[in-house]
Amino acid sequence: MADEAKPQESSAAPAAEAALPFQSNEDRIIELEALLAEAHENFLRAKAETDNTRRRAQTDIANTHKYAAENFAESLVPVKDSLEAALNDQTASPETLKSGVELTLKQLVAAFERAKITELNPVGAKFDPRMHQAISMVDAEIEPNHVVAVLQKGYQIHDRVLRPALVTVAKARAA
Repeated sequence: MADEAKPQESSAAPAAEAALPFQSNEDRIIELEALLAEAHENFLRAKAETDNTRRRAQTDIANTHKYAAENFAESLVPVKDSLEAALNDQTASPETLKSGVELTLKQLVAAFERAKITELNPVGAKFDPRMHQAISMVDAEIEPNHVVAVLQKGYQIHDRVLRPALVTVAKARAA
């Protein structure tokens, strides 16, 4: 009999232990609904934060585009002031005007340097259609497809061409 009682006790113990961790269906539903509400609230907060970050980034990008030339414009204001002063000076001699124009050009060159604008003056360089615009081809003593003369300097900012240099290019020699 003792042998028979043990199996009954062991089968009753797991049933009692299994019942303890489980709640009633209504309690479990309430708990799951609370978890769902919390997850939904967290989702809404994260979505709102993402939307706010996106809007802030769009505003920053718009302001960057809007005010991108501000530093360069600040560099050009003294150049304009110098040119206006030269035009308003009725007593200036040609030498004074020339030295004033040279100083103004130095201001402009300094503004270009701060903005990373460089000249393209490719005399003797190999013709590059990305940086040069050929106006004509001439017979010359230099290698073919090399720049003979620059009619108008070009400019680039960093690695982007603002205006290609207008050039004359050497022709290939007739054989």
